[in-house]
Amino acid sequence: MANRLLIVEDDRDLARNLIDYLEIQGYTSDYAPDSHVALGMLAANGYDLVVLDMMLPGLDGIGICKRLRQEMYSRVPVVMLTAKDDIESKISAFDIGADDYVIKPVALRELEARIRALIRRAGQETDSAVMVVGDLRFDTGTMKIERAGKIIAMPPVPTKILALLMRHSPNVVHRLAIHREIWGDEPGDNHALIVHMHALRNAVDKPFEQQLIHTVRGFGYRIALDHAAL
Repeated sequence: MANRLLIVEDDRDLARNLIDYLEIQGYTSDYAPDSHVALGMLAANGYDLVVLDMMLPGLDGIGICKRLRQEMYSRVPVVMLTAKDDIESKISAFDIGADDYVIKPVALRELEARIRALIRRAGQETDSAVMVVGDLRFDTGTMKIERAGKIIAMPPVPTKILALLMRHSPNVVHRLAIHREIWGDEPGDNHALIVHMHALRNAVDKPFEQQLIHTVRGFGYRIALDHAAL
């Protein structure tokens, strides 16, 4: 499956050049011309990497990256594009959570190489046969789930949701991303999702003292030891 990118760039000609070149290299890309569209797409979709223009009208790239890290709790790799080559701009970008910084005019081959390296690194950090959150352990090789040494049996759909939440822990997973994980591109069923989350909580949290699954109102769910972002 091709890696999915979000290109956030108000220069439509540059954005088209990036998307066309990256498509040739095997990527699929969504496009956002401004911060409003970008934040909506980031909330609704899962991306392997974001290419983010630093100088956008309205909320700039620094502001988008800040929301991505501090409000959406997302670790998606971010490559910042900018014409600014001064050290303070670079420090601002890295301090807020950008993973790389590319100066315009963009060398397409270099940008693609940086994208490839960041996606590979992100995959190495997250790919593991065993996922652990607190005393909850999920072996994705054997599909064995246990908490505090007790084996947990669940139907396939709550198991799928648990894997998604643990894979992104401690980040929040948007409801739309969970819908896509369960139903693909078919229209999701909000009532059915509530039922599946109820079954997941009954299996993972109800028999134990500490709650791991948290609802983030108006956004989605997260699994973590703490109660942040409730």
